[in-house]
Amino acid sequence: MTARMGALGRAELTLLVRNRYALFTALLMPVLMVGVLRSSLDRVGLDRAGMNAMEAALSGGVVMMLILVVYLNLVSAYVARREELVLKRLRTGEASDREILTGTALPATVLAVAQSALIVGAGVVLLDVRAPARPELLVAGVLVGIVMLIALAGATAAITRTVESAQITTMPLFLVSAMGSGLFVPLEVLPERLASVCELLPLSGVMTLVRTGWLGGGGGAGESAGAALTALAWTVISVFAVQRWFRWEPRR
Repeated sequence: MTARMGALGRAELTLLVRNRYALFTALLMPVLMVGVLRSSLDRVGLDRAGMNAMEAALSGGVVMMLILVVYLNLVSAYVARREELVLKRLRTGEASDREILTGTALPATVLAVAQSALIVGAGVVLLDVRAPARPELLVAGVLVGIVMLIALAGATAAITRTVESAQITTMPLFLVSAMGSGLFVPLEVLPERLASVCELLPLSGVMTLVRTGWLGGGGGAGESAGAALTALAWTVISVFAVQRWFRWEPRR
C-alpha cells in the first residue's frame, strides 16, 4: 500500500513540476496573498482580536496557502486525471480508490506542510511575530485543514466537467472562506451575530485552531474544542460526498 501510494505521489509530483501554472499557484501565490491580507488588515481595527496586522496576515496566510496549494491544485488534478482516463486505468490495477486519491494528493500535502512551517518560521525569525503559543493546536489545524481540503477537492471535482471550469467551481469555497472564515477579517472584529454564522463555515474551525495555536488567546478549551468539532464535521461530510458522488470516468 505504501509503495503504491509513493509511486502515485512521485508521478503526480512530476506532473506538478511540469505544470507551470499549478507550480506558480502552489509556490508563489501564497506569498502574494499574504501581502494582500497584510494591506487589507491595515484598515481593520484588530485591538479586540489581540493581534497586529502582520500576525493576522501571517496566520490567515497559512490557511489561504492550504486553499491554494491543496484545494485549488487538487480539483484541477483530479479532473485532469479523470478526463485523461488515468483514474479509470488505475482502478483496474491493485490500488484501491483511497490509495489513488491519497497518492494523487501526496505532493500537495507535503508542499502544504513545508510551506506552513516556512510561513511560521519566517514570521518568528524575520518578522518579529511571536512564537507559537500552542504548537499542538497549530499542527492540528494544519493537518485537519489538509485532510478536509483533500476531501472537498474530490467533492468539487465530482461536479467539475473540465479543468478550465475548475476555476469556476472552486470559486465559491475560495470566496466564502476568504471573506467569512476570518482570513481577511478576524471573526473577533465582526458583529456577534454575523461571527456566530461565520463560525459554521468549512474553514472557520481550521482558522480558529491555526490562529489560536500560533497567537494564543481565544476563548479557551471550549472554543478550541468547538472549532475542532466544526472542522471534523465538515471533513466527515466531505468524505461522504466523495464516496457517494466522485466520478472516475469522464463526464459526457
